[in-house]
Amino acid sequence: MAVFAVAFALLWPHARDSFAVLAAQDDPVALSDAQLSSALRNNAAVIADNIEAALAAEDADLADSFVSLAREKNIALGDELLKRVSDKVAEHNSTSHMAKRFLTGFVVGEADDVASLSGTVAGDLFVYGDIRDVVREGKNLATGEHTDQLVLGLAAVGLVVTAATYVSVGGVAPLRAGLTLVKDARKVGRLGEGLTLWAGRSAREMVDTPVLQRAIASGSVLRPGQTMTAIKAAFRAEKAGALVRLAKDVGRVGEKAGIRAAKDTLKIAEGPKDVARAARLAEAKGGQTRAILKVLGRGALLLVTGAFNLTMWVFGALFALVGLLSSIKATTERLTMSYLRRKKARRLRRQLAAAALAPDASLAGSVAHG
Repeated sequence: MAVFAVAFALLWPHARDSFAVLAAQDDPVALSDAQLSSALRNNAAVIADNIEAALAAEDADLADSFVSLAREKNIALGDELLKRVSDKVAEHNSTSHMAKRFLTGFVVGEADDVASLSGTVAGDLFVYGDIRDVVREGKNLATGEHTDQLVLGLAAVGLVVTAATYVSVGGVAPLRAGLTLVKDARKVGRLGEGLTLWAGRSAREMVDTPVLQRAIASGSVLRPGQTMTAIKAAFRAEKAGALVRLAKDVGRVGEKAGIRAAKDTLKIAEGPKDVARAARLAEAKGGQTRAILKVLGRGALLLVTGAFNLTMWVFGALFALVGLLSSIKATTERLTMSYLRRKKARRLRRQLAAAALAPDASLAGSVAHG
């Protein structure tokens, strides 16, 4: 009984966490909550340590995300640390910084925050960004050099989406932003390997390479309207559905949790289903999303730990519990039987003693009568 009791006490915390994870494996919000609770229970300083690391890396957005997470989990942080985060966020949101990042995004086409994304999207909405990317990659394709088919396909989709954005007066702007983020993540090498392979296949399927080569050969950034028309002729719109859905989900993450959260998602995602789960997580957790992704990685989106291992923890605890209950039952039965035997033995001794006294009493009565 003692052995089973100790075994159950040791296995129970693991079994409890494993059961919570298994029960929440189809819900990224509940799954991240279960795994985050376990991580914080094992290391209470994980949030403060990550804030320090984010500040050292000049990543005010990540530090602020961890502060939001600490507030949600009722974890106390020092006033000095909170002030450092607040000062860094204020510096990051200053007018000069925003203007610089906007210009970088517009000219270079790299989005790292809201300001740079605004510049990048502005460039894409003016067709400049997408044509710039199509012409660059198209020339590589025409000359036989290495061509990034994914960037090429995303830029082609972007040209069509840009036209839809103007028609709907910005109604599909989140989709436009999502396409820009995916394209930018690919260009700077922050797109997960699995997602890159999937998106690359989708991009190749929707672009008619010979037609595109001819369009690029005759196109120019200085003639955006003519170039757009020629490129759109090489684009198979019916094949773009998967990439459009991916871009929408990326746009949802960026809208709810921030641009860097969307880029972190693209880095760890292995396929479009991961991004869709991240969108659900971002809609529920908002600014905490990036901190959750930092702590849990892809485990925040789906069950990455072997289900067999988690199940073994649960069954191990159940086995120890059954053993404990069985040993309690057996011990109770043995104690009861021992008590009954002692009780019967005492009653027998009393009966024997009474029987022994009876003849003596009879003999004493006969003597007295005589």
